[in-house]
Amino acid sequence: MVQLDPDAVLWSAPAAERDGRPLLVTMHGRGSDEQDLFALAPALPPQYVVAAVRAPLAEGAGWSWWQTVTSGDPEPERVDAAAAAVLTWLDALPFAPSLIGTLGFSQGGAMATHLLRREPGRFAFAVNLAGFAVRGEQPGDAMLALSRPPVFWGRGAADPLFSAQIVARTEPWLAAHTAAETHVYPGLGHSISREELDDVAAFLTSLVE
Repeated sequence: MVQLDPDAVLWSAPAAERDGRPLLVTMHGRGSDEQDLFALAPALPPQYVVAAVRAPLAEGAGWSWWQTVTSGDPEPERVDAAAAAVLTWLDALPFAPSLIGTLGFSQGGAMATHLLRREPGRFAFAVNLAGFAVRGEQPGDAMLALSRPPVFWGRGAADPLFSAQIVARTEPWLAAHTAAETHVYPGLGHSISREELDDVAAFLTSLVE
């Protein structure tokens, strides 16, 4: 059973200022750590409390959400285990957010969408940056097809890790289960551009106005 380290979480607000505010859980990519996406927090809407969590599996100098067998096509059970670790961490929070959303990059982007699929009633939205939808059915898919939560899906047109198979799996799933806002950035590789970050900030602001 994999677990998150609560002591490794980086918070944008002190404990006394978290209750009753929107919570944005950020999840980094493979081989990185919690500091990666936490660096984006100053560019995000100040209404949100940002919690940057560390993936549970050590990999090289960083951390990952699952062991990669085939890039972009993990075994669903591995992603389920990582999502369960995030849900267990959320269960233990000593405060009540007004809503919870997810934001992730690459593996973390896939996690952002996967958490919606595991417990759609818990999450208000997802921001999936350079990530994908995991193959197969999930417990919340039927509910998502009815509720259609907002999802931001952004990726670089020059991302070498994005295959036609990933797009063919993810694009129709998002169209069938979410109110997807899709952005493809010309010339962008496996990264996040300033333009994309500005679009994410606008998307997040629209959800709390």
